[in-house]
Amino acid sequence: MITLLHGTLVEASPSAAVLDVGGVGFELGISGTTAASLPVPGSDCRLFCRLQVREDALTLFGFASKEERTMFDRLVAVSGVGPRLALAVLTTFTVGQLYTVVMAEDARGMATVPGVGKKTAQRLILELKSVFAKDRGLLAAEVPSAGQLPLGAEPASSAVDDARAALLSMGFSPQEAELALDGLDGAQRVEDLLASALKRIGMEA
Repeated sequence: MITLLHGTLVEASPSAAVLDVGGVGFELGISGTTAASLPVPGSDCRLFCRLQVREDALTLFGFASKEERTMFDRLVAVSGVGPRLALAVLTTFTVGQLYTVVMAEDARGMATVPGVGKKTAQRLILELKSVFAKDRGLLAAEVPSAGQLPLGAEPASSAVDDARAALLSMGFSPQEAELALDGLDGAQRVEDLLASALKRIGMEA
């Protein structure tokens, strides 16, 4: 079982990443939350993994933290929830946010996940609540964590993280978001960072 890959990030999109590990390229499905934590291509990168085995395919999924991988496991254990829907949930919510939504029985919040209707939201909450009640350690989990940054790098400021996440939610790739935010002052407000980044992207277009 492949549980961890550590290598060089070759390329990434909001839904997939390619890691070069000893000359072998591994493609992993990822959530938008994990995508926002990835370093720039060519950098050192570590992802926790889960391998899904089916008759017609072997599919790897990567996660920025052990907690996100654990939450993925909890989601796919729910009847009718496959890996793609689980990643959609983890793109909409961080691990801590999802835990809170489930324990608060917030069906309306759960239904904001693309592909999750009212009935599915209620079923997810019902089936996950009893599981999460026994695993309160997920409550404080945060993604991304500093452990997924390039070796020797310092954690980015929260304002930069929020601006990067906003760009990713608009459909820009992780590489485009990094280039747009490169060198900007992390002490600025998120709104100012985002405005500057969008101006750069507009000038480059």
